[in-house]
Amino acid sequence: MKTNNIFELLSANAYPGRGIIIGRSADGKTAVTAYFIMGRSVNSRNRVFTATSDGIKTEAADPSKLSDPHLIIYSPVRVLGNKTIVTNGDQTDTIYEGMDKQLSFEQSLRSRLYEDDAPNYTPRISGIMHIEGGSYNYAMNIIKSADGDPDCVERFTFAYSSPLAGVGHFIHTYMGDGSPLPSFEGEPEKISLGNDSIDVFADKLWNALNEDNKVSLFVRYIDIESGSSETKIVNKYSKV
Repeated sequence: MKTNNIFELLSANAYPGRGIIIGRSADGKTAVTAYFIMGRSVNSRNRVFTATSDGIKTEAADPSKLSDPHLIIYSPVRVLGNKTIVTNGDQTDTIYEGMDKQLSFEQSLRSRLYEDDAPNYTPRISGIMHIEGGSYNYAMNIIKSADGDPDCVERFTFAYSSPLAGVGHFIHTYMGDGSPLPSFEGEPEKISLGNDSIDVFADKLWNALNEDNKVSLFVRYIDIESGSSETKIVNKYSKV
């Protein structure tokens, strides 16, 4: 599979929607993840990421402008022991609760469908990172309609055991802008990862996202040996 430059991918797509990046730094020492949200409507753009005790949540930047919390207010990131869950919706909680009951990542998602936002039927994209005893693996999942036909639900899980240093994967909700919005297709895109500091990497991602549509960005680096982590949050809009 072709290895892509993530910044070029983002710069070339005005509306990838929401996106998840997971991979391993070039020196092999760091598990890397990022999650971003974009928006076209006032309601979608009226959001910020806020840190929580075990991850982040979305909140209205200006509560007076929040017209519909459905599908836009949720916890994109939660930590369950040595697992970090990253998703584009409230299926974060579904995965957390399922895995807490000894279900697998994939089994936990069997109860969920794509989003109920016809005619887009936005895919649910999810990622899980597992770090334990100096070992690291991750997986990604997408739940989508069959080319916009809501009568057929398609489910795909991609697992990456002992991921290569300097390699990551990128999955996002839309192939680009449109009406209806075209759902992501194929395997998660393979990308190269370097050894940038978290601040530099976050800045590069943020600058590559479309200026009009970007809303918020989360980046986390996890030391594979120690399990310690550092987090960077970037919000376009300030909370009122």
